[in-house]
Amino acid sequence: MSIRLIVNADDYGCSSEVSRGIREAHSKGIVSSTTCMMNFVTIDDDIALALKETPDLGLGVHLVLTAGNPLLPPGQIPTLTAADGAFLTYEPLLQACAQIDAAQLKSEWRAQIEKFIHLAGRKPTHLDSHHHVAFWSETLFRTMLELATEYGCAIRQIAAQPPGVRAGLSGAAFDEVDNFMPCLLAEFSLPVPDLFYVTFYDEMATKENLLNIIHALPPDGVHELMCHPGYADAYLFGSTVYARQREKELAILTNGEITQAIIDRNIQLVTFTAV
Repeated sequence: MSIRLIVNADDYGCSSEVSRGIREAHSKGIVSSTTCMMNFVTIDDDIALALKETPDLGLGVHLVLTAGNPLLPPGQIPTLTAADGAFLTYEPLLQACAQIDAAQLKSEWRAQIEKFIHLAGRKPTHLDSHHHVAFWSETLFRTMLELATEYGCAIRQIAAQPPGVRAGLSGAAFDEVDNFMPCLLAEFSLPVPDLFYVTFYDEMATKENLLNIIHALPPDGVHELMCHPGYADAYLFGSTVYARQREKELAILTNGEITQAIIDRNIQLVTFTAV
């Protein structure tokens, strides 16, 4: 039996150059899936290009709360927005997390999913979230689970990391996740990958590390590797510290040695529909 691996590129649509890099990482490399940021200006064209150029690329929704502007009018979702009407940024949202109104949250996230369906003509393969915000509180996680149930799709499972690895959230946040996640996963019983690999990122985004991950994949189940390939552009340099690193990831994900390692281990590159 072949090993099944989802290589998911986050942040599709945050800029046209990131989206172009993700499509290239699929057509020339090992990326099999991506998640779309529906509140960014190039997303309409980016989804159209994905459907045309990379029809086998899995497309999910990257639920957003910490970047850009909401799709709904800010007056309808005041617990999610700053005074200027934009989403709260990372630290302010973290501080205000307990005050988020669940109905406002669900309305905004539903609007993001509905926009995806309108543009793509199909439901998303899965839901995950920018900066892993869906795992910041029980309210956020329950809302993502309710929407995934409503739309019949899988979700990312950030806590299902290999033994001894906990990355992507702070230690205190993982302690909270351990309190609410098991019961909610049992209540909703949604499809999730068996393991989630989050460490191919920033300084750990090296060919050697990716080869180690590939060689260590268990033979059973469906596993997800998160990545962030793309081409750096003016928007990235002005809005995030993670810009040039995306080009490094793109080069590794399309490297022939990586492709050969996938072949040698008989790894089947799949989307979240295989979960």
